[in-house]
Amino acid sequence: MPKGPAKTRESAGDDYHRALAEHRQTAPPRLVDQDIVMAVERQTKGMRELSARAFPEPESVLDEELASIETARGRCRSEGEVSR
Repeated sequence: MPKGPAKTRESAGDDYHRALAEHRQTAPPRLVDQDIVMAVERQTKGMRELSARAFPEPESVLDEELASIETARGRCRSEGEVSR
């Protein structure tokens, strides 16, 4: 088992940093294929639409849940004031 702290980029030696800098200069730049980017965006949009259809969240349900939360908070406050 190694002794001492684990080596990280920050604690690596000068040789490591020099080799990394040389590699970054000679490595080909990463190219982004716009067709793939657009396909991923279309797929994500489609998945969100399917999810919204499969699991709808009607506004009335959300309003009722919010109202019931506010009602419960009001009850807790008034019960707390009575017990004082």
